[in-house]
Amino acid sequence: MYDARDPCMRPELIRADSSHIQYYRGEKLQDLVTWDKYSIYVRGERILFLSGEFHPFRLPSPGLWLDVFQKIRALGYSGVSFYLMWGLLEGEPGHFQSNGVFDLQEFFDAATQAGIYLLARPGPYINSEVSGGGYPGWLQRIEGNVRTNTPSFLNATGNYVSKVGKIISKAQITNGGPVILFQPENEYTMCSSFTSIEDISACLEKDYMASVEQQWRDSGIRVPFVNNDAFPIGNFAPGTGPGAIDIYGFDSYPLGWGTGCQDPHNWTRLLDPLSIYNSTTHQRISPTTPFSITEYQGGSADAWGGEGVDTCSAMINHEFARIFYKVNFGFRATVVNLYMMFGGTNWGNLGHPGGYTSYDVGAAISEDRLVTREKYSEIKLQAQFQQASPAFMTSQPLESSFEYTNASRLVTTLLRGASTNFYTVRHFDYGSLSSTPYLLHVETSIGNLTLPRLGGSLMLNGRDSKVHVTDYDVGGVTLIYSTAEIYTWKKVGRKAILILYGGEGETNEFAISSQPDHLMKIEGNGITHQKTGNVETFQWKVERSRRIISFGDELEVYLLWRNDAYNYWVLDLPLPQPLGLHVSPSRSGSSVIVRGGYLMRNATISDKTLFLTGDLNATTEVEVIATPAGCCSALAFNGKNVNTIVKDGRLSGTLEYQAPKTNLPRLSSLEWKYLDSLPELEDSYNDSRWVLCDHETSNSSRNLTTPTSLYASDYGYHSGSILYRGHFVANGEETSFYLSSQGGFAYAHSVWLNSTFLGSWAGSPAMATYNQTLNLPKQLVAGTPYVLTILVDHMGLDQQFLVNAQTMKSPRGLLDYNLSGHESKSDIVWKITGNFEGEQRRDLSRGPLNEGSMFAERQGFHLPGAPVKNWASRSPLEGLSAPGVGFYATTFNLDYPSGYDIPTSIVFTNSSAVGDPAGPAVFRIQLFVNGWQFGKYVNNIGPQTEYQIPEGILNHHGENFLALTFWSLQSKGAKLDGVKLKNNAIVKTGYAAPKMVLGAKYVPRERSY
Repeated sequence: MYDARDPCMRPELIRADSSHIQYYRGEKLQDLVTWDKYSIYVRGERILFLSGEFHPFRLPSPGLWLDVFQKIRALGYSGVSFYLMWGLLEGEPGHFQSNGVFDLQEFFDAATQAGIYLLARPGPYINSEVSGGGYPGWLQRIEGNVRTNTPSFLNATGNYVSKVGKIISKAQITNGGPVILFQPENEYTMCSSFTSIEDISACLEKDYMASVEQQWRDSGIRVPFVNNDAFPIGNFAPGTGPGAIDIYGFDSYPLGWGTGCQDPHNWTRLLDPLSIYNSTTHQRISPTTPFSITEYQGGSADAWGGEGVDTCSAMINHEFARIFYKVNFGFRATVVNLYMMFGGTNWGNLGHPGGYTSYDVGAAISEDRLVTREKYSEIKLQAQFQQASPAFMTSQPLESSFEYTNASRLVTTLLRGASTNFYTVRHFDYGSLSSTPYLLHVETSIGNLTLPRLGGSLMLNGRDSKVHVTDYDVGGVTLIYSTAEIYTWKKVGRKAILILYGGEGETNEFAISSQPDHLMKIEGNGITHQKTGNVETFQWKVERSRRIISFGDELEVYLLWRNDAYNYWVLDLPLPQPLGLHVSPSRSGSSVIVRGGYLMRNATISDKTLFLTGDLNATTEVEVIATPAGCCSALAFNGKNVNTIVKDGRLSGTLEYQAPKTNLPRLSSLEWKYLDSLPELEDSYNDSRWVLCDHETSNSSRNLTTPTSLYASDYGYHSGSILYRGHFVANGEETSFYLSSQGGFAYAHSVWLNSTFLGSWAGSPAMATYNQTLNLPKQLVAGTPYVLTILVDHMGLDQQFLVNAQTMKSPRGLLDYNLSGHESKSDIVWKITGNFEGEQRRDLSRGPLNEGSMFAERQGFHLPGAPVKNWASRSPLEGLSAPGVGFYATTFNLDYPSGYDIPTSIVFTNSSAVGDPAGPAVFRIQLFVNGWQFGKYVNNIGPQTEYQIPEGILNHHGENFLALTFWSLQSKGAKLDGVKLKNNAIVKTGYAAPKMVLGAKYVPRERSY
């Protein structure tokens, strides 16, 4: 399959030895994925593994997974990294489930179809802003510490590891699948209470890491192990003893992660990457493996009460990408994973308490799967350049220097290759907004030069950086130098097509060796040309209109404005399996370049017709820039022929777009049905089926201060909300009730005595625990039984990032209490409930965390088919006149036109308090769409008001069931000021619509209460 005569199959791209083929217990594991100090190899070919993070469980509509993969592959990326969440797959000890939306086979198939290699990262610990860091809540009940070599913990992981390992092993490249790398554990690096870098990892157990690796190997994993050291200090690098992995990697977040997105353009918070890692660091830590960054900043997580995802997107934007992704280029990093590329949604209570429902994080692909953020296009420019530059992968990084320019504010990093050099220029002050003119001093095959040669100066405008090249091979033609950045190049028969770009108004220059038979043709104006000896030099000032310089049948150079380059797409044509659409240096002459607007997904050729598949958001001119020799005389888009013309040898046509009307229903005008969802306040309510809080011990990280444990996970309740009923007999001396509760950041609680409201804690984004003393309204009657009802919001379990802190075992629910007038806390007998049947849940289709404790949830009334017809008619815009919980349900129909991708969201209006227009109303809503919990809205904290509902969860062509739990925490009650449907975009697409996701429908739940 691989022809050594192919000009792309240079020696540096072919594996020279097998020194890094893996062995385990004396046996060779596999030889399809190997590595050296420069890069990984796949089937003997050197591969640049550019990867974006994408979690299947955060997009529970499997029919959309291929859509995301194709958008990542269209960037020029070769890989995707994915986590799996143990807590979603084994919600009950010993009962593993991976059916429906948790079945990974469609994920693996979609990756293969799109040409994406996979880095599997199933933990068991993943962090990832999910509840418990991915651990199931029942781990709070095991003896001993988590993330240690304790037998009770390792035994608890056994079922998950063996089942998931079997699933992933079948998808390894050794079995024809897309998985080529595997990460055991996650960020096993940092200890609590460290005082120096030397102490940061002092608590780590190497034998624990070795045990985890052995578990995965025993389950069938054969591909190389990588790690992601949370700080690049060399933990478990090759040769470091027990637990050492195959390929060392680390994480880096220059603008922080989870620290907020406030003041997004202020980079003074920056943690300079060069102060933490560089090529010298890598050589010291892991000189035999590629420079690998397993997680690099692709977004920023926002917290409750934060700035919102748009602000996070503005912080980790295209300017951030232009500077920091090119810093990594200057290190010759050949394994790089952006966290995240597509964030998705923390639906169904799967998130941790530090964040809200959206997990958009400002990633390049937004939560609604749109690719309109400029960062997406900037990433594409860089990735396609790197994939077209094999000399990059074997170059030698030198230390940054001020000597390559005449500007004291600029610093340059040189990658020196065997012939090609790469000069990356940026401001020394990363955040500088200055426009700095400069001259560049470079080494070339014709001598040392100062650029530009034809007068003027280069310019670096603000937060930008440039990669200038010398002696760069363009399909057999040597580019002596280019100050303009390279997007890509491809061969068309003998001719090479080269695309250069720059910022508007910038002066650029390139030079090539003159050939006697050059027949030069220039399209466009404003190009200065000078021939000196056998060197031809071209200079131009970048304009919005393109210029093209043709050199006969040898070379054609496109000079583009950067924003116009965004509209050019490089599409690889399918090759015979196993290559398919995977990145490969052997695919010379099997790619096309197309100018085509919003999105081009893929291309095929048949009978001299180029068939393109893509998406439109506006009428677009399509132009074929490069194809294999002999193609093409006709063009089709999304299966329909395009009327074309040929101009200057290029096939072009118009792709028409017209947005259809969608006629969204007005949610505020629909008939809503209402049910009281806190009947526990009624005197007649019977809690005999509730769980008695009778555990006298707990393995939680907090010692008990109550006669019996009131910790929710001790009784199998791990998500949504927790409800308590405390029974006592009054002695007439009670005047107040004290409670200490814990639900995670931004949680709330409300307390009632019988049906009398005592008070609430409205929540704070900075507080995970709250102590409150509530006065009783009147003297209680001695000898009379009373009931305390306490509703506690559950915002998810804490993560376990600090290895030895045992924060994951921090409990949820009631921590302590005291009833004045009673010497013994045992005078109150407590019962607890959460989701119906707890870990032995009824609805398996939506996972173990989708439901909470509220009456409507326990009954299953949030599911399609619930018996709402005879309920009272009442709108959430009327709200509640008193503290309590209401349940509202309605149905609506959508009839979107076929052939369009129409991301749709549900938007709540920030609502004012009753009687106080200046203050926010204190209420919380859970949003259920066709039974799936797709939002937790906290009116008084925010920031999220808009909730994306992916197609497949939302029925775009039929009926939808919408339900809200409405929890009012104020004495005057609360109402919702507005709720509506919103189309985020209307995109004409060649992507097949996903099927509706099958989820359980309503059936009466026996013994529900």
